[in-house]
Amino acid sequence: MSPKISDFGMARIFGGNQQQENTDRVVGTYGYMPPEYVLKGVFSVKSDVYSFGVLLLEIVSGSKISSVHLKADFPSIIAYAWSLWKDGNTKDFVDSSIVDSCSLNETIRCVHIGLLCVQGSPNARPLVSSIMSFLENGDISLPPPKEPVYFAEDNYGNDGAAENTVNSANNMSITVVEGR
Repeated sequence: MSPKISDFGMARIFGGNQQQENTDRVVGTYGYMPPEYVLKGVFSVKSDVYSFGVLLLEIVSGSKISSVHLKADFPSIIAYAWSLWKDGNTKDFVDSSIVDSCSLNETIRCVHIGLLCVQGSPNARPLVSSIMSFLENGDISLPPPKEPVYFAEDNYGNDGAAENTVNSANNMSITVVEGR
């Protein structure tokens, strides 16, 4: 329960009447960046919606975006959540430490909202005002999400180095810079 949130303010750096903008280089945390930004450098008000969706899925699952503790060998919690939602097994996505203390319907609704936020097309993602309504009012019916875009982590050239990584006691992540 020690959140570490950053890079969610990218959509605030453009003017009030702009709907999207291009950046000179991609900056942010891999996994939280929307596909249109990663692939084309385009961000919009829906960029933060994507990041919020990832965060929501992390909270409900108790796992990080690219956790090595995922079941069934999925590349990310987005892929895992989508697979379970599609198969009607969303309850299996909920972290075992909260499943008994939370309403199952509310947590499944949060997964549904998270999947709406991480849809591949920015136009398909809800506005922040809609997300707030969805979270505050459980009577609002949610549209079905479209399949999200997720990327498998590539392991080219690491020769198993990631498997031998030892986590530090302070739970900080370590970034290794390698040439392409």
